[in-house]
Amino acid sequence: MAEASDGKKTFVLDTNVLLHNAAAVTSFAENRVVIPIHVLEELDRFKSHNDELGRNARGVVRTLDGLRRGGSLRKGVPLELGGDLRIVLRRDVEEDVVELEPGVTDNHILCIAYALAQRGERVVFVSKDINARVKADALGLTATDFEKQVVDFERFYAGWREVKTTSEIIDRFYKDNGLPLNELALAEPLNGNEFVLLRDEANGKHTALARRRYGEEAIESLAKDFSKVWNLSPRSAEQRMAIELLLDDRIRLVSLVGCAGTGKTLLALAAGLERTVRGQAYEKVLVSRPIMPMGKDIGYLPGAKEEKLSHWMQPIFDNLKYLLSGRRSPVKASEDKLIEQGTVVLEALTYIRGRSISGQFHIVDEAQNLTPHEIKTIASRAGEKTKLVFTGDPYQIDNPYLDSASNGLTYAAERLKESTLVGHMVLTKSERSDLASLAAEKL
Repeated sequence: MAEASDGKKTFVLDTNVLLHNAAAVTSFAENRVVIPIHVLEELDRFKSHNDELGRNARGVVRTLDGLRRGGSLRKGVPLELGGDLRIVLRRDVEEDVVELEPGVTDNHILCIAYALAQRGERVVFVSKDINARVKADALGLTATDFEKQVVDFERFYAGWREVKTTSEIIDRFYKDNGLPLNELALAEPLNGNEFVLLRDEANGKHTALARRRYGEEAIESLAKDFSKVWNLSPRSAEQRMAIELLLDDRIRLVSLVGCAGTGKTLLALAAGLERTVRGQAYEKVLVSRPIMPMGKDIGYLPGAKEEKLSHWMQPIFDNLKYLLSGRRSPVKASEDKLIEQGTVVLEALTYIRGRSISGQFHIVDEAQNLTPHEIKTIASRAGEKTKLVFTGDPYQIDNPYLDSASNGLTYAAERLKESTLVGHMVLTKSERSDLASLAAEKL
């Protein structure tokens, strides 16, 4: 075994890291990667699954199979960036050096990491499991989450910014319905389709709302035709900006992030109906929501397909019913009628891999429960004339191995923010009701 004097670290990987990202085995630069044999045994139980976990398990096994051709995995094989990888067996280390309950796989993995540290290696235990990291810390080990695909959520991109300027510039903006970017004092360049709230530094009530002009070095006024969507008027500046993104067909992907009651799903559905039923820009509104875990076969639920979908698509039905009721709806229809006609289609994400989705307004609700790879899989299915809308709340994540910084929704918003094809908005104020707003703020 190598000693710490060579300056390299030894990263001991937990099973959940490899199930989260199959590329993790080659993500530690010139350092050493250790995979305990117990991890391979756990991967073996997942490799036959027909979901994202199964695909990642198979991907890891294929990677290891390719690496073993360069030597012995037990002795260590070289990695491309200068490090190496080895598989550690039970008998390679003394597993009884610490008091952990025997027969628990996580404890065997931790014992191997502890034993390697006792031999002088600079061990870092990598796990998506918070409790496993806590136990590692209790053993005196350095423990960390796998952070290759994470964002700094404390500085998460909001989709808009406030810029203080002079009264003269704001007046000229209103007169010309736009302004070159070089006339604004910007600390950082505007991203594609980012919004700007111009505020008079001498009179704070003198403001203007603008958006970066599509593909140009200028800002422009918001489109007057987009002031409403499906007879809904925005209740905040953030909702008004979100409507602008949702109704602009040049923007192919929109991400809406916000807590419960901010109107993410309602606005997305309203925009989908507006552009499909009234605007005839899309063939249908396709609505998907991930089951936890993504890819779980809806055949496990009782009833026919429509009955199975209705159980976990009920929030979508609630929003559709609201949009189609009374004076809110520009057309006379019910949610059942739209679904029967195929104007609104509800589908599971289970079977999206391999498809090409063209000419559709595709809404993916609860996208915070998707991994970055799952988001990529969905986005890569978008064909010609399809608009993709991701909605979700990073503070309400049901996936045990994702958090506000590592989920696919926030990762995609941060990574794609510079593109002119992409728009993003964070909605902060709950508009559902006074009670919902109070609960979102205080609870």
